[in-house]
Amino acid sequence: MSDATLVYDDDCGFCTWWADFFERRSDLRIVGFSQLTDEQRERLPDDYEECSHLLADGEVYSCGESLEQALVRSEVRDDLTQVVRFLRNFEDYDRLRENVYRQVADHRGLLGQVVSKTPPASGESDRRD
Repeated sequence: MSDATLVYDDDCGFCTWWADFFERRSDLRIVGFSQLTDEQRERLPDDYEECSHLLADGEVYSCGESLEQALVRSEVRDDLTQVVRFLRNFEDYDRLRENVYRQVADHRGLLGQVVSKTPPASGESDRRD
């Protein structure tokens, strides 16, 4: 198992669906905000609940970069690694990645009507898989 940990909002059905996606397609540890240890919480920024994070290699990747890192560490990495390397050559890429992340995060309630998984705390069955 990887020492990388994806931290996500486990009170959000859309976020939980994505966490499940990574749990099934990578060796990342998946930890919801409600399950954070004190040590993990100390590594995160003060406003950690504003987006997802990936703790790996002594670094903290946040928001869009956290999902980029999670994707290139997943089983879909072969398809994405070259694309990400290419995109990183452009100075506007980081801003674009973060803007896309923020747009998705700001509309996760709506997107959760398309793909969602019941958050662990609620104990209800899945809406979509």
